[in-house]
Amino acid sequence: MGTKPLMKLLVYALLVAGSAVMILPFLWMLSTSLKAPSEVAMLPPKWIPSKLQWSNYAAAWEAAPFGRYFINSILVTVTTTIGELLTTILAAFAFSRLKFWGRDLLFAVLLATMMVPGEMLLIPNYVTLTQFNWIDRYPALIVPWIVSVYAIFLLRQYFLGIPQELYYAARIDGSRDWNYLWRIMVPLSRPALVTIALLKAIGSWNAFLWPLIVTNSAEMRTLPVGLIAFTSETNTHYELLMAAAMMIVLPMVVLYAFMQKHIVEGISRGGLKG
Repeated sequence: MGTKPLMKLLVYALLVAGSAVMILPFLWMLSTSLKAPSEVAMLPPKWIPSKLQWSNYAAAWEAAPFGRYFINSILVTVTTTIGELLTTILAAFAFSRLKFWGRDLLFAVLLATMMVPGEMLLIPNYVTLTQFNWIDRYPALIVPWIVSVYAIFLLRQYFLGIPQELYYAARIDGSRDWNYLWRIMVPLSRPALVTIALLKAIGSWNAFLWPLIVTNSAEMRTLPVGLIAFTSETNTHYELLMAAAMMIVLPMVVLYAFMQKHIVEGISRGGLKG
């Protein structure tokens, strides 16, 4: 066997091993969600339950107002995704097609903000929202997350890959920048926009720290924060916790499984030109 087949075999082996490491926690979560309480902490661990406890899912749903949590998560996810798409499209078009003084410098400063850890912004953002009296309200969950520097960068790179001749031809035909953006650039950039929307939806759906900080009442909690209902100072109901976690994770896993082709295409094509 030559060197090339051996390298290919090694690469596939590493990929399989990496996939196993990534998928094992999800399999353990699924297994635990179907166990009886007595089997959760068994040593050695028991992967396959003696009897599948599907009732854990019903019990988890009834243990907390998950209906309300689902509504909040859907509302926040949809609103922040639409808001980010709008701000990203407008900003990316300005940085890729419009010419104004300080454009490149402003874009460089914008990119520099990506190096600031998000944890450093928690306190300033919280103080700002307190002054607006937005704590424990929907604006606190939505407004700070309708702009993404990474999304602007990704879409700008994609816009730069669209031939400049289309822009000049549209201007000669009398098309304004606004019409050119929405009738030509946006339809041509569908893969990048789908990627941005999916990444934002997954991020918003799984967000935990920020909703935990800015919500005080059960009526405003989102699904990840609602998992706290299964943890107390004396005991944690792991089988119910894992059942609730499965209900939260499954929609995003299915969404990503169907749309991963668009995510890969959008990211790869968005980085071709700078």
